[in-house]
Amino acid sequence: MFEDKYEIILSKDKEHDGLFYTAVKTTGIYCVPSCPAKTPKKENVEFFYKSTEAEAAGYRACKKCLPQVLGIPWNDYKSCIEIDTPKEFSFEECLVYLNRSDTECLHKVKDGVLYKFIKVEVQDILLKIEMGTERLNVTFLNGIPPKWARAQAAKYIFDLFDLQTDLTPFYKMGAKDPILNNLIEKYYGLRIIKINDLFECLCWAVIGQQINLKFAYTLKKRLVERYGEKLNHEGEEYFLFPNPQTIAALKTEDLQQLQFTSRKSEYIIGIAKQMADGSLNKEALEMETDYEQLKKRLISIRGIGNWTADYTIMKCFHLYHAFPLADVGIHNALKGILGMEVKPSIPEIEKLAKCWIGWESYAAFYLWRWLYD
Repeated sequence: MFEDKYEIILSKDKEHDGLFYTAVKTTGIYCVPSCPAKTPKKENVEFFYKSTEAEAAGYRACKKCLPQVLGIPWNDYKSCIEIDTPKEFSFEECLVYLNRSDTECLHKVKDGVLYKFIKVEVQDILLKIEMGTERLNVTFLNGIPPKWARAQAAKYIFDLFDLQTDLTPFYKMGAKDPILNNLIEKYYGLRIIKINDLFECLCWAVIGQQINLKFAYTLKKRLVERYGEKLNHEGEEYFLFPNPQTIAALKTEDLQQLQFTSRKSEYIIGIAKQMADGSLNKEALEMETDYEQLKKRLISIRGIGNWTADYTIMKCFHLYHAFPLADVGIHNALKGILGMEVKPSIPEIEKLAKCWIGWESYAAFYLWRWLYD
């Protein structure tokens, strides 16, 4: 098998792109078989069947063949890009979720347009994302980034809106469900808005533990504006979530000054330290395809309980079994939808969720959406 694969990369055969990936030990880069770069020596090569496997092993995507966007339907026009979207996608519905708080600090929604600041290695990129006739149109507002960074921006947006997920089975299942049927009809095309960065996702979930959503956004804003990177563009400020290295260097007193509890301060700094030293990383966790095992791994982190683990799996990974059973929002949504005088009990919710097996995360997300009406 190794010899066959090596012969394929010697021939630069595009027919095998996506079937396996070539990783070069001397450069730390992985490529598609047809990469135009010079073929590495046989002893310096190893092969992976998935790009995520190569990334989990510590390899970076090649900046020539762009293996991370293989299979993503995008068009590159340098100053802007286009991303094809599936039929089951509503940018308008996704913006409702993204615009649910007036204290959100990591993106802006204005007149049907999403503005998002991202960092790709050392490249600061300000994105203007809007819906065209059939595609997402993305404009680079602070200069034209190199092609490899434009490709990474396309992947970021593709992941952000969970465009890789085929919602047809969810909608087919939901059409027969008395609760989901009306939600799907009303919010058709809504997708789980992902938080691509694991550190940001874990911190946001910890921040939201046992407090109301408004105060959670206030705490996040204080953290981001104090410790995150800032970009100024045409009189507007845009922020990145702080990196783990910055937060790992803090003391609990630093976060307590922002009104974080001492316990949450400890949790967030502890998570930051694990991320900073590499003992906790998304690439390795993505290799776990079993929901229960991934949840078990997350719960082993101090400060991460069942709700936080389920929320993180929903928002940062592509497994859809996670269902935060004790979530107050889900309880309130079910109470309202079912016309109940009191919130349903946990056993009652468990019984309902048995009808959503495989799509529990999307069921939860659509229940949350009902709360914003």
